[in-house]
Amino acid sequence: MTVTQLLDVDNMARWIQRDGVENILAGLSRYLESDLRRWQDFEKIPRLASHTDFGVIELMPTSDAELFSVKYVNGHPLNPARGLQTVTAFGVLADVDNGYPVFVAEMSLLTALRTAALSALAARELAQPDAQVHALIGAGSQAEFQALAFRTVLGLEQLRVFDIDSLAVEKVRRNLEPLGMHVHIAESVDEAIDGTDVVTTCIADKSHLSVLTADQVRPGTHLNAIGGDCPGKTELDPQILEDARVVVEFEPQTRIEGEIQQMPRDFPVTELWEVLEGTAPGRVSAHEVTVFDSVGFAIADFSALRFARDATEGTDLQTWIGLVADPDDPKDLFSLLSQPS
Repeated sequence: MTVTQLLDVDNMARWIQRDGVENILAGLSRYLESDLRRWQDFEKIPRLASHTDFGVIELMPTSDAELFSVKYVNGHPLNPARGLQTVTAFGVLADVDNGYPVFVAEMSLLTALRTAALSALAARELAQPDAQVHALIGAGSQAEFQALAFRTVLGLEQLRVFDIDSLAVEKVRRNLEPLGMHVHIAESVDEAIDGTDVVTTCIADKSHLSVLTADQVRPGTHLNAIGGDCPGKTELDPQILEDARVVVEFEPQTRIEGEIQQMPRDFPVTELWEVLEGTAPGRVSAHEVTVFDSVGFAIADFSALRFARDATEGTDLQTWIGLVADPDDPKDLFSLLSQPS
């Protein structure tokens, strides 16, 4: 029987507990950087999206000619009011040589980890090297992962948090203070960003918002904009983008879904792989405002699935599932119906 390895929700959580969130974030950052540095090896297309009034369901495929990956992911902003997650996901790695799936994993937790690791990797290149304070505008499911990734990669221990949902902000403090983070709860966006070096915006609302305006952003700030991730959903005042250096994952997708959907089609941006490769600059001055306009891209999911597979391989965290029909005679699929159950 052909075996597909499975890393399910319970074992994903066990893995994270076993190795530690920050160790996993550090490992993910290494895998992400390695794959982004071989950008030309990958097939790249914008994700396939089905939008409704309720939210969006998407498929995110890519391949490096040896492995194929695809992630199923949804985004439904009204779900928390129904006791459901805004975002859920699972992913598959398949062997390009024969097309068989070799690894399946839950990707709600894994996507939160890879999004945070990618944010911090970009900030390593774009934030000021002496950055000390991180502000979170939005205290939802991504918040703790983002905070820990920035501590892991940039050493940012001081966190300022604002959200209109006071319970969500308290949740962030409750989860992070025992881990040694210094958490300041702000009463407004202005208070949250006062004196900060890095600002992460992550609002679930599926509409055009200006969480930050240009006059609020002080020179030298790095903005990690991760909430705008579908058509019609943005967080930043367009003037911020006009005045900043903007870095994206995959330009054709970000033009559709990111903050730059607000800008003219010829608005200049840089892809992150170019910065990592040294073919384009990251931050060029202490006073420059930089923006990582992150919407999530399939290569990051590919990296995350590879890392999760490799880190749990040969352990009891992986179980096997019979996902693919595999008769003894590959031309006799019907024979499976006569085998004893």
